[in-house]
Amino acid sequence: MAARPGSYTVKVTVAEPDAATPRVRRRRPLWVDLTSIALVTALLLAGLGVGSAALYRPLYSPTAFVLHYLSLLSDGRAGDALAVPGVALTPDQLSAAGLPSTASSALLRSTALGQLSDVNVVSESSEGAVTTVTVSYSAGGHSGTTAFRVAPDGQLGVLPTWRFATSPLAVMSLTALGTMQFGVNGFVVDKRQVSPDGENVKPTEPIAMLVFSPALYAIRIDTDISSSSGTAVLANAPGVDIPVTVQAQPTAQFTSVVQQRVNEFLSQCATQQVLQPTGCPFGYVVRNRVEGTPTWSITQQPTIQVVPDGNGWRIPDTAAVAHIQVTVQSLYDGSVRRVSDDVPFTVNAGITVNPDETVAISIGGGTN
Repeated sequence: MAARPGSYTVKVTVAEPDAATPRVRRRRPLWVDLTSIALVTALLLAGLGVGSAALYRPLYSPTAFVLHYLSLLSDGRAGDALAVPGVALTPDQLSAAGLPSTASSALLRSTALGQLSDVNVVSESSEGAVTTVTVSYSAGGHSGTTAFRVAPDGQLGVLPTWRFATSPLAVMSLTALGTMQFGVNGFVVDKRQVSPDGENVKPTEPIAMLVFSPALYAIRIDTDISSSSGTAVLANAPGVDIPVTVQAQPTAQFTSVVQQRVNEFLSQCATQQVLQPTGCPFGYVVRNRVEGTPTWSITQQPTIQVVPDGNGWRIPDTAAVAHIQVTVQSLYDGSVRRVSDDVPFTVNAGITVNPDETVAISIGGGTN
Protein backbone atom coordinates (compact mmCIF):
# COMPACT_ATOMS: atom_id res chain seq x y z
CA MET A 1 0.00 0.00 0.00
CA ALA A 2 1.38 3.39 -0.89
CA ALA A 3 2.24 5.70 1.92
CA ARG A 4 0.08 8.63 2.38
CA PRO A 5 1.75 12.04 2.08
CA GLY A 6 3.13 13.31 5.41
CA SER A 7 3.29 9.86 7.17
CA TYR A 8 5.86 7.08 7.39
CA THR A 9 6.25 3.59 8.84
CA VAL A 10 9.00 2.48 11.29
CA LYS A 11 9.70 -1.25 11.94
CA VAL A 12 10.96 -1.92 15.44
CA THR A 13 12.74 -5.22 16.27
CA VAL A 14 13.21 -6.28 19.94
CA ALA A 15 16.48 -8.25 20.24
CA GLU A 16 16.96 -11.15 22.71
CA PRO A 17 19.60 -10.43 25.39
CA ASP A 18 23.10 -11.67 24.62
CA ALA A 19 23.83 -14.67 26.81
CA ALA A 20 27.45 -13.58 27.18
CA THR A 21 26.43 -10.26 28.62
CA PRO A 22 25.53 -10.44 32.34
CA ARG A 23 22.50 -8.75 33.58
CA VAL A 24 22.90 -6.04 36.15
CA ARG A 25 21.11 -7.26 39.33
CA ARG A 26 19.88 -5.11 42.09
CA ARG A 27 21.93 -5.56 45.39
CA ARG A 28 20.03 -6.49 48.57
CA PRO A 29 20.45 -4.24 51.53
CA LEU A 30 23.37 -5.20 53.89
CA TRP A 31 21.11 -5.55 56.88
CA VAL A 32 19.29 -8.39 55.17
CA ASP A 33 22.55 -10.39 54.78
CA LEU A 34 23.65 -9.72 58.32
CA THR A 35 20.30 -10.79 59.67
CA SER A 36 20.52 -14.06 57.75
CA ILE A 37 24.03 -14.81 59.03
CA ALA A 38 23.01 -14.05 62.60
CA LEU A 39 19.99 -16.32 62.30
CA VAL A 40 22.05 -19.23 60.92
CA THR A 41 24.69 -18.75 63.62
CA ALA A 42 22.06 -18.74 66.34
CA LEU A 43 20.55 -21.93 64.98
CA LEU A 44 23.98 -23.59 64.87
CA LEU A 45 24.80 -22.54 68.42
CA ALA A 46 21.43 -23.70 69.62
CA GLY A 47 21.98 -27.05 67.93
CA LEU A 48 25.45 -27.31 69.45
CA GLY A 49 24.08 -26.47 72.87
CA VAL A 50 21.36 -29.08 72.58
CA GLY A 51 23.90 -31.62 71.35
CA SER A 52 26.35 -30.79 74.15
CA ALA A 53 23.63 -31.10 76.73
CA ALA A 54 22.62 -34.44 75.29
CA LEU A 55 26.23 -35.70 75.37
CA TYR A 56 27.20 -34.20 78.74
CA ARG A 57 25.67 -36.67 81.21
CA PRO A 58 26.34 -39.96 79.42
CA LEU A 59 29.83 -39.03 78.15
CA TYR A 60 31.35 -36.00 79.85
CA SER A 61 29.82 -35.62 83.32
CA PRO A 62 31.61 -36.52 86.59
CA THR A 63 29.35 -39.57 86.82
CA ALA A 64 30.33 -40.66 83.31
CA PHE A 65 34.00 -40.25 84.27
CA VAL A 66 33.61 -42.52 87.32
CA LEU A 67 31.59 -45.10 85.38
CA HIS A 68 34.33 -45.22 82.74
CA TYR A 69 36.90 -46.04 85.43
CA LEU A 70 34.67 -48.74 86.89
CA SER A 71 34.02 -50.25 83.46
CA LEU A 72 37.79 -50.63 82.99
CA LEU A 73 38.01 -52.50 86.30
CA SER A 74 35.02 -54.65 85.32
CA ASP A 75 36.75 -55.56 82.04
CA GLY A 76 40.00 -56.41 83.84
CA ARG A 77 41.89 -53.55 82.14
CA ALA A 78 44.09 -52.65 85.09
CA GLY A 79 46.67 -50.76 83.02
CA ASP A 80 44.02 -48.53 81.43
CA ALA A 81 42.37 -47.93 84.80
CA LEU A 82 45.72 -46.87 86.26
CA ALA A 83 46.13 -44.39 83.39
CA VAL A 84 42.86 -42.58 84.19
CA PRO A 85 43.72 -39.03 85.39
CA GLY A 86 44.19 -38.87 89.14
CA VAL A 87 44.55 -42.63 89.75
CA ALA A 88 48.32 -43.21 89.83
CA LEU A 89 50.22 -41.98 92.90
CA THR A 90 53.85 -41.00 93.37
CA PRO A 91 55.74 -41.82 96.59
CA ASP A 92 55.40 -38.16 97.65
CA GLN A 93 51.66 -38.26 97.08
CA LEU A 94 51.40 -41.48 99.10
CA SER A 95 53.26 -39.87 101.98
CA ALA A 96 51.07 -36.77 101.80
CA ALA A 97 48.01 -39.02 102.01
CA GLY A 98 49.39 -40.76 105.10
CA LEU A 99 50.10 -44.00 103.21
CA PRO A 100 53.37 -45.98 103.02
CA SER A 101 55.52 -44.32 100.35
CA THR A 102 57.16 -47.67 99.49
CA ALA A 103 53.88 -49.49 98.82
CA SER A 104 54.34 -52.02 96.03
CA SER A 105 52.35 -51.77 92.78
CA ALA A 106 52.52 -55.55 92.24
CA LEU A 107 48.73 -55.96 92.59
CA LEU A 108 47.87 -53.18 90.12
CA ARG A 109 47.61 -55.67 87.28
CA SER A 110 44.87 -57.55 85.48
CA THR A 111 45.91 -60.95 86.87
CA ALA A 112 45.30 -59.72 90.42
CA LEU A 113 41.91 -58.09 89.80
CA GLY A 114 38.70 -59.63 91.10
CA GLN A 115 35.23 -59.49 89.57
CA LEU A 116 33.23 -56.26 89.57
CA SER A 117 29.63 -56.12 88.38
CA ASP A 118 26.16 -54.61 88.94
CA VAL A 119 27.50 -51.05 89.07
CA ASN A 120 24.78 -48.46 89.78
CA VAL A 121 24.95 -44.73 90.47
CA VAL A 122 23.56 -43.85 93.89
CA SER A 123 24.07 -40.08 93.89
CA GLU A 124 26.04 -37.12 92.54
CA SER A 125 26.60 -33.99 94.62
CA SER A 126 28.89 -30.99 94.31
CA GLU A 127 30.66 -28.81 96.85
CA GLY A 128 32.73 -26.08 95.27
CA ALA A 129 34.83 -27.49 92.45
CA VAL A 130 34.64 -31.07 93.74
CA THR A 131 31.85 -33.47 92.78
CA THR A 132 31.21 -36.60 94.83
CA VAL A 133 29.85 -39.56 92.89
CA THR A 134 28.57 -42.48 94.96
CA VAL A 135 28.09 -45.89 93.34
CA SER A 136 26.98 -49.32 94.47
CA TYR A 137 28.30 -52.58 93.03
CA SER A 138 28.99 -56.24 93.55
CA ALA A 139 32.65 -57.20 93.99
CA GLY A 140 33.19 -60.94 93.82
CA GLY A 141 29.67 -61.47 95.15
CA HIS A 142 30.10 -58.98 98.00
CA SER A 143 27.93 -55.86 97.88
CA GLY A 144 29.56 -52.50 98.48
CA THR A 145 29.24 -48.74 98.12
CA THR A 146 32.05 -46.29 97.37
CA ALA A 147 32.16 -42.48 97.08
CA PHE A 148 34.58 -40.93 94.56
CA ARG A 149 35.74 -37.29 94.59
CA VAL A 150 36.10 -35.81 91.10
CA ALA A 151 37.43 -32.37 90.04
CA PRO A 152 37.63 -30.48 86.69
CA ASP A 153 40.69 -31.17 84.54
CA GLY A 154 40.34 -28.73 81.63
CA GLN A 155 38.05 -28.89 78.61
CA LEU A 156 37.63 -30.79 75.37
CA GLY A 157 36.26 -28.04 73.12
CA VAL A 158 33.23 -26.76 74.99
CA LEU A 159 32.96 -29.92 77.08
CA PRO A 160 34.69 -30.39 80.47
CA THR A 161 37.17 -33.14 81.35
CA TRP A 162 37.73 -34.61 84.81
CA ARG A 163 40.24 -36.21 87.13
CA PHE A 164 40.01 -37.88 90.53
CA ALA A 165 40.49 -35.29 93.25
CA THR A 166 41.32 -38.23 95.56
CA SER A 167 42.92 -41.26 93.95
CA PRO A 168 40.72 -44.37 94.14
CA LEU A 169 43.76 -46.43 95.09
CA ALA A 170 44.11 -47.83 98.60
CA VAL A 171 46.86 -49.77 100.41
CA MET A 172 46.61 -53.29 101.79
CA SER A 173 49.19 -53.94 104.53
CA LEU A 174 49.39 -57.72 104.65
CA THR A 175 51.08 -59.72 107.39
CA ALA A 176 51.37 -63.33 106.20
CA LEU A 177 52.71 -65.49 109.04
CA GLY A 178 54.29 -68.85 108.36
CA THR A 179 55.21 -68.27 104.73
CA MET A 180 57.21 -66.10 102.35
CA GLN A 181 54.66 -66.59 99.57
CA PHE A 182 50.94 -65.97 99.28
CA GLY A 183 48.35 -65.67 96.55
CA VAL A 184 46.05 -62.71 95.89
CA ASN A 185 43.17 -63.57 93.56
CA GLY A 186 45.39 -66.37 92.29
CA PHE A 187 48.39 -64.11 91.62
CA VAL A 188 51.41 -65.40 93.58
CA VAL A 189 53.41 -62.82 95.56
CA ASP A 190 56.76 -63.35 97.27
CA LYS A 191 57.54 -61.02 100.17
CA ARG A 192 61.16 -60.66 99.05
CA GLN A 193 60.09 -59.42 95.63
CA VAL A 194 57.65 -56.74 96.78
CA SER A 195 59.30 -55.50 99.97
CA PRO A 196 61.75 -52.58 99.72
CA ASP A 197 64.04 -54.66 101.98
CA GLY A 198 64.28 -57.44 99.39
CA GLU A 199 66.01 -60.56 100.72
CA ASN A 200 66.40 -58.89 104.11
CA VAL A 201 62.67 -58.54 104.68
CA LYS A 202 61.57 -59.43 108.19
CA PRO A 203 59.11 -62.32 107.90
CA THR A 204 56.75 -60.85 110.49
CA GLU A 205 56.66 -57.34 108.99
CA PRO A 206 53.54 -56.32 107.01
CA ILE A 207 53.92 -55.89 103.25
CA ALA A 208 52.29 -52.69 101.89
CA MET A 209 50.68 -53.12 98.46
CA LEU A 210 48.61 -50.69 96.41
CA VAL A 211 45.15 -51.93 95.42
CA PHE A 212 42.30 -50.61 93.30
CA SER A 213 39.05 -49.63 94.96
CA PRO A 214 36.49 -50.91 94.66
CA ALA A 215 37.80 -54.47 94.38
CA LEU A 216 37.69 -57.73 96.29
CA TYR A 217 41.04 -59.35 97.06
CA ALA A 218 41.00 -63.02 98.08
CA ILE A 219 44.19 -63.96 99.97
CA ARG A 220 45.24 -67.58 100.21
CA ILE A 221 48.42 -69.41 101.24
CA ASP A 222 49.12 -72.64 99.39
CA THR A 223 52.69 -73.97 99.52
CA ASP A 224 54.26 -77.36 100.24
CA ILE A 225 54.87 -76.25 103.82
CA SER A 226 51.88 -74.10 104.70
CA SER A 227 48.32 -73.34 103.71
CA SER A 228 45.40 -71.22 104.80
CA SER A 229 41.72 -70.89 104.15
CA GLY A 230 40.76 -67.96 101.93
CA THR A 231 40.58 -64.48 103.45
CA ALA A 232 38.51 -61.93 101.50
CA VAL A 233 39.32 -58.23 101.75
CA LEU A 234 36.98 -55.67 100.17
CA ALA A 235 38.81 -52.45 99.26
CA ASN A 236 35.85 -50.08 99.15
CA ALA A 237 37.30 -46.72 100.17
CA PRO A 238 39.95 -44.64 98.36
CA GLY A 239 43.08 -43.54 100.20
CA VAL A 240 42.90 -45.87 103.21
CA ASP A 241 45.38 -48.38 104.65
CA ILE A 242 43.77 -51.80 105.20
CA PRO A 243 45.62 -54.01 107.73
CA VAL A 244 45.26 -57.75 107.12
CA THR A 245 46.85 -60.66 109.00
CA VAL A 246 46.81 -64.20 107.63
CA GLN A 247 48.15 -67.08 109.71
CA ALA A 248 49.31 -70.09 107.74
CA GLN A 249 48.85 -73.62 109.05
CA PRO A 250 51.27 -76.48 108.42
CA THR A 251 50.36 -78.88 105.66
CA ALA A 252 50.03 -82.61 106.32
CA GLN A 253 53.05 -83.12 104.09
CA PHE A 254 55.14 -80.71 106.17
CA THR A 255 54.07 -82.31 109.45
CA SER A 256 54.91 -85.74 108.07
CA VAL A 257 58.41 -84.62 107.09
CA VAL A 258 58.99 -83.09 110.54
CA GLN A 259 57.78 -86.30 112.19
CA GLN A 260 60.23 -88.31 110.11
CA ARG A 261 63.14 -85.99 110.96
CA VAL A 262 62.38 -86.13 114.70
CA ASN A 263 62.12 -89.94 114.60
CA GLU A 264 65.47 -90.13 112.82
CA PHE A 265 67.05 -87.77 115.35
CA LEU A 266 65.85 -89.76 118.36
CA SER A 267 66.86 -93.04 116.77
CA GLN A 268 70.33 -91.61 116.23
CA CYS A 269 70.41 -90.56 119.88
CA ALA A 270 69.65 -94.16 120.84
CA THR A 271 72.85 -95.36 119.16
CA GLN A 272 75.00 -93.58 121.76
CA GLN A 273 76.12 -96.10 124.38
CA VAL A 274 76.28 -93.66 127.27
CA LEU A 275 73.95 -92.81 130.12
CA GLN A 276 73.46 -89.24 128.88
CA PRO A 277 73.42 -89.19 125.05
CA THR A 278 74.93 -85.88 123.85
CA GLY A 279 72.45 -83.30 122.58
CA CYS A 280 69.49 -85.60 123.21
CA PRO A 281 66.34 -85.06 125.28
CA PHE A 282 66.67 -88.18 127.41
CA GLY A 283 69.21 -89.74 129.81
CA TYR A 284 69.60 -92.01 132.83
CA VAL A 285 71.18 -91.47 136.23
CA VAL A 286 72.97 -94.35 138.03
CA ARG A 287 74.42 -93.92 141.55
CA ASN A 288 76.40 -97.14 141.33
CA ARG A 289 79.19 -98.35 139.10
CA VAL A 290 78.25 -99.11 135.48
CA GLU A 291 79.50 -102.42 134.13
CA GLY A 292 79.94 -102.51 130.34
CA THR A 293 78.05 -100.09 128.10
CA PRO A 294 74.41 -99.01 128.22
CA THR A 295 72.14 -99.67 125.25
CA TRP A 296 69.19 -97.50 124.27
CA SER A 297 66.09 -97.95 122.12
CA ILE A 298 63.04 -95.77 121.44
CA THR A 299 59.95 -97.66 122.46
CA GLN A 300 57.50 -94.80 121.85
CA GLN A 301 58.21 -92.11 119.28
CA PRO A 302 56.45 -88.79 119.92
CA THR A 303 53.36 -88.02 117.87
CA ILE A 304 54.40 -84.69 116.44
CA GLN A 305 52.14 -81.67 116.16
CA VAL A 306 53.46 -78.59 114.34
CA VAL A 307 51.93 -75.28 115.41
CA PRO A 308 52.50 -71.68 114.23
CA ASP A 309 55.06 -69.62 116.12
CA GLY A 310 55.16 -66.10 114.68
CA ASN A 311 56.47 -66.48 111.17
CA GLY A 312 57.94 -69.89 112.01
CA TRP A 313 56.78 -73.08 113.64
CA ARG A 314 57.34 -75.08 116.77
CA ILE A 315 56.65 -78.47 118.29
CA PRO A 316 55.06 -78.14 121.73
CA ASP A 317 56.07 -80.53 124.52
CA THR A 318 55.26 -84.03 123.32
CA ALA A 319 55.60 -87.28 125.27
CA ALA A 320 57.93 -90.10 124.20
CA VAL A 321 59.56 -93.11 125.83
CA ALA A 322 63.09 -94.49 125.57
CA HIS A 323 64.33 -97.78 127.03
CA ILE A 324 67.72 -98.45 128.61
CA GLN A 325 69.49 -101.66 129.42
CA VAL A 326 72.61 -101.45 131.56
CA THR A 327 74.51 -103.56 134.09
CA VAL A 328 75.38 -101.86 137.38
CA GLN A 329 77.39 -102.89 140.45
CA SER A 330 76.39 -101.73 143.89
CA LEU A 331 78.96 -99.56 145.61
CA TYR A 332 77.59 -100.72 148.96
CA ASP A 333 77.86 -104.49 148.73
CA GLY A 334 79.35 -105.15 145.29
CA SER A 335 76.28 -106.90 143.96
CA VAL A 336 75.65 -106.79 140.21
CA ARG A 337 72.26 -106.43 138.61
CA ARG A 338 70.85 -105.92 135.13
CA VAL A 339 68.76 -102.74 134.77
CA SER A 340 66.04 -102.61 132.10
CA ASP A 341 63.96 -99.44 132.45
CA ASP A 342 61.58 -97.31 130.41
CA VAL A 343 62.62 -93.67 130.47
CA PRO A 344 59.76 -91.22 129.75
CA PHE A 345 60.81 -87.89 128.27
CA THR A 346 59.40 -84.92 126.37
CA VAL A 347 60.35 -83.52 122.99
CA ASN A 348 59.91 -79.96 121.81
CA ALA A 349 61.43 -78.02 118.96
CA GLY A 350 61.66 -74.74 117.14
CA ILE A 351 61.33 -74.90 113.36
CA THR A 352 62.72 -72.24 111.05
CA VAL A 353 62.00 -72.02 107.33
CA ASN A 354 65.08 -70.63 105.59
CA PRO A 355 64.89 -68.24 102.59
CA ASP A 356 65.76 -71.16 100.27
CA GLU A 357 62.71 -73.04 101.65
CA THR A 358 64.88 -75.52 103.60
CA VAL A 359 63.79 -76.24 107.17
CA ALA A 360 65.96 -76.15 110.30
CA ILE A 361 64.64 -78.06 113.35
CA SER A 362 66.14 -77.33 116.77
CA ILE A 363 65.05 -80.21 119.05
CA GLY A 364 64.96 -79.89 122.79
CA GLY A 365 63.16 -81.50 125.71
CA GLY A 366 64.14 -83.53 128.73
CA THR A 367 63.58 -86.56 130.91
CA ASN A 368 60.41 -86.50 132.99
